[in-house]
Amino acid sequence: MDQAQTPTAASAHSDFVRIENVTKSFGSVAAVKDVSINIGKGELFALLGGSGCGKTTLLRILAGFETPTSGRIVIDGKDMTKVPPYERPINMMFQSYALFPHMSVEKNVAYGLKHDAMSASERKDRARQMLDLVQLSDLAHRKPHQLSGGQRQRVALARSLAKHPKVLLLDEPLGALDKKLREHTQFEIANIQYKTGITFVVVTHDQEEAMTLADRIAVMDRGTIRQIGSASEVYEYPNCAFVAGFIGSINMFDGTIKTINGTTKVGVPMLGATLEVGENSNLAVGQNVKVAVRPEKINISRDPPPAPMNRIEGTVDDLAYFGKDSLYRVKLATGVVLQANNVNSHRDQEGGRVAQWGDKVWLSFEPSSVILLRD
Repeated sequence: MDQAQTPTAASAHSDFVRIENVTKSFGSVAAVKDVSINIGKGELFALLGGSGCGKTTLLRILAGFETPTSGRIVIDGKDMTKVPPYERPINMMFQSYALFPHMSVEKNVAYGLKHDAMSASERKDRARQMLDLVQLSDLAHRKPHQLSGGQRQRVALARSLAKHPKVLLLDEPLGALDKKLREHTQFEIANIQYKTGITFVVVTHDQEEAMTLADRIAVMDRGTIRQIGSASEVYEYPNCAFVAGFIGSINMFDGTIKTINGTTKVGVPMLGATLEVGENSNLAVGQNVKVAVRPEKINISRDPPPAPMNRIEGTVDDLAYFGKDSLYRVKLATGVVLQANNVNSHRDQEGGRVAQWGDKVWLSFEPSSVILLRD
């Protein structure tokens, strides 16, 4: 299908790293299928997808640990397809961190420099610079077992950066951290990448991690790239049902275009409603589409909302309180359940909730909040 209609297309990127028509097969199974990606110099780029989508295989091809069945890898204008890993201007930070338990933090960071044309004092200075960068200079003489998980992660990052690679590959870098530490470390990694100007390529299955870290995201599915764009582009303007469903929560139903005359109207039998939508390009009356609305775009109230909002009446079937917001599952007359998020902006005994279980409510959303997808 055509790319989603976005207000700004992420196309003005240099080609410092070029993945050109790369396919990787293991026997009869193609783990990566004809993938092409251009990554800019100094960009923080994320490969996002579920287990088995091919993202780690693609990262290993970039690193030189796997040879593509076809296609090529170009870095800074040089073909690296057949260049061994140790001769590539690349370093890789593994998910396990792979620190040497018998070495101090400083020696772990300096370890990769021992074969470089540097004196012992130069290696020590470089290691200290990297520890300053990750704010661990005070812990230089500790052993890895004396550090927290977040500190070990930063030691591994400092070691990966010590050789000043042109490209740093990070394989699920935050997977071993708890939620709060992971959220904090995401910003640390982004800040370090900005300070160094090194091109980062991150593999992750965590959509929030990718959206927080990356300048651009490639969403992968079964060895292919489904969409490349900024976090806001892939979230607000998904180009297919897979991306819409994979990135964040969404309500999605089958619909049929009813009218296109200044405004577009779509019949959605499962909602028992005809919705007005904001987009109408490349559509035809009678065309079948997927109709999607994100839960946070839906307002929930006890009173009927004013026109021209799309509005549907229902009953609160389930409710989850998360503190800052609440998730409502509202059952419609058709039996379908719609999800709606509401920010708990008031402090009271009910947690700021606008409705309770069993309450009759109205759900409403702007025409511009409706996403139309053709597959």
